[in-house]
Amino acid sequence: MSKETSISKQSIGKTIAAKLKDYHMLVKFRLSFIVVFSAGIGYLFAGGEQSSFFLFLAGGFLITAASNAINQIIESDTDKLMTRTADRPLAAGRMQSTEAIIAAGLMAVSGIAILWVWFNTLSALLGALSLISYAFLYTPMKKVSPIAVFIGAFPGAMPPLIGCAAAAGGINDLAILLFSVQFVWQFPHFWSIAWVAADDYAKGGFHLLPSVKGRSKTSALYIVIYTILLIPVSLLMYLLGYTGWISALIVFITGILFLLQTIKLYRSSEIKDARSLMFGSFLYLPIVLIALLVDQI
Repeated sequence: MSKETSISKQSIGKTIAAKLKDYHMLVKFRLSFIVVFSAGIGYLFAGGEQSSFFLFLAGGFLITAASNAINQIIESDTDKLMTRTADRPLAAGRMQSTEAIIAAGLMAVSGIAILWVWFNTLSALLGALSLISYAFLYTPMKKVSPIAVFIGAFPGAMPPLIGCAAAAGGINDLAILLFSVQFVWQFPHFWSIAWVAADDYAKGGFHLLPSVKGRSKTSALYIVIYTILLIPVSLLMYLLGYTGWISALIVFITGILFLLQTIKLYRSSEIKDARSLMFGSFLYLPIVLIALLVDQI
């Protein structure tokens, strides 16, 4: 092998690696994974066939990835203004909007088609609704009012509904209970992120904390209130007889620990405590969902 050929192959390899990294950022892979995880829990809760489980995850991931890509297409100019998003492929100019639009369209159509053809119409429609509401309602509303967090909580909580619909062909009480847990959880989760990134969000024209003063006692109080509400909502499955006492104990202890983090933020109003709360929120949801799934009666 000649030296020129070796260098050419290395160059191609680096180009491919860079492109894959850009798509990893475009679809917000880690966020998409979390969303698909909760959809998978809903699917298993409703007794979905294990043989189709990974196909369902693939469909859900494609829809979520498309939603995130469209979000970045719409906010590409805004992303340039914020430190945390300036290196995204569209904002940095490494990817043209045409490429991103084509990729988002292909992922959206493929994901919805998988749910429609291999599962049922309802799950496909819910998937499409979650994409549309996230990309075209929540995304533009972020620059208008903090109510965007409330609007975004609906598509953010829909994955368990989609999972249950794909498995059972309908939306039952379990699906609604899972939706409720994820809906309420999103407020302390997202507000902790907004607290940490408040200065950066302000550069982009976003003011997403519940108080007009941003990082304030009022914003922290809202976070505490919603976290208190999250505890009984997460215990509803036990109270209604769908799960046992073991998961109830885990859910209660996890909720109390989560609440203590919010109280600490309320007392200090410090970014480091908001960051701890943010990481705590990432742990809370999977712990609770797994406990409920394993302990269902």
